[in-house]
Amino acid sequence: MKKNLIIIVLTFLLIACNKPAGELTGLGTKGKFFEPQPYGMVFIRRGSFMMGANDESAIGAINDKSINVSVDAFWMDETEITNDKYKQFVFWVRDSIALRELVVAGKDEFRLKFKNQTDEASPETARLNWKVKIPWNSKDEEIRTILGSMYYNDNNSLGFKKQIDPSKLRYKYEWVNYDQAALPRNKYNVNTGAYPIGAKARVDTSYVENGVIINKTKTRKITTRKDLMSTRIVNVYPDTIMWLRDFQYSYNDPKMRMYFSHPGFSRYPVVGVTWEQAQAFCQWRTQLFNSANLFGGQDYRLPTEAEWEYAARGGRKMALYPWGGNYVRDKTGCFMANFKPMRGSYTDDMGATTMKVASYPPNDFGLFDMAGNVAEWTSSAYNESSSLVVSDMNPNFQYNAKNDDPDVLKRKVIKGGSWKDIAYYLQCGVKTYEYQNESRPYIGFRCVRSYNGE
Repeated sequence: MKKNLIIIVLTFLLIACNKPAGELTGLGTKGKFFEPQPYGMVFIRRGSFMMGANDESAIGAINDKSINVSVDAFWMDETEITNDKYKQFVFWVRDSIALRELVVAGKDEFRLKFKNQTDEASPETARLNWKVKIPWNSKDEEIRTILGSMYYNDNNSLGFKKQIDPSKLRYKYEWVNYDQAALPRNKYNVNTGAYPIGAKARVDTSYVENGVIINKTKTRKITTRKDLMSTRIVNVYPDTIMWLRDFQYSYNDPKMRMYFSHPGFSRYPVVGVTWEQAQAFCQWRTQLFNSANLFGGQDYRLPTEAEWEYAARGGRKMALYPWGGNYVRDKTGCFMANFKPMRGSYTDDMGATTMKVASYPPNDFGLFDMAGNVAEWTSSAYNESSSLVVSDMNPNFQYNAKNDDPDVLKRKVIKGGSWKDIAYYLQCGVKTYEYQNESRPYIGFRCVRSYNGE
């Protein structure tokens, strides 16, 4: 018996090692790949649907044509980004700035050190030690002076307790101008290993001068791929005064003061965030994920208009609303979303302005609040007749507006309707727009991530 067992083992080893010599066998990758589900996200399987308005346009648009399109699979946040989740971003920015200031001031305990290796990086680029607690309440006079620059000065404190100055909470991110790389004049020559002599790109650059963020657009000669990079510095703190600015002659002071800061609103959707701030959040979220995982994933990003609409329909190709029906009430007469049912009747659907996320049932994909509560940013540029030119595979009308472009080119598609909108804007196929550098108390966002596989 023992002898037979040895023979069987040797036979299996011989078969396993008997690869055909000189034949194409691949790199030997074994097994199937299964991408783990990102936390708080829902998987949206690939499919096709009729993209565009199901009903006549309320504003008389004649170019809003419905088209049949296909969309690849992706992951999507099950709810809008909440105040609590956005605070994680804001606090990370706050802490990173504080740690950097301490390192620049020569406090090496806040610099990340490596065993058996001398860190030669300058204080401005050295890696930060996130395991060390930031001494916000230190009695050390030098540390108090270093961190004190992040607080409001006495003239701006308004008599309240010491507070972080939101204008100091700046985040810098970069992106590749693929639209410029795709221009025929900028085609990379793989034979010469260089770009054409006349290759050039319009890129954005940001820098801080005398405490003010300066955004400029310049034309840069392309000699390396780094010349295709744009830089943006954004202040990440939401606009809280917008409640009074957008809704005058109303008492919205409590919302203005407390909506983002108070824990009672932690599960409410973040608002007052521009499209550019939402883009920065996505970039930071990608960085957060990749820094904690051995294998990086696809980038977090804003959904395209097609992805958002496909997800909102919940697999129902001709659904008028995310819940699938043609009416905004269920069979018992209850409203299905947080919106404005009638003039002045904001509370008939249980909410006055914004409500906690997931206050209403999800659609068939498991996504909450795809209609009402707050409208949502997408990555797509707005054009009334975009359906006439987009592809029928993963359609997206994209224009990466530069700093010096006219405002009409900075319009981004928003979808879903909000607490202050009538039912028409809750329809899956209806779109409107807002300028990418504007913030509103009725616009939020959620992220998506492309899926690695079929």
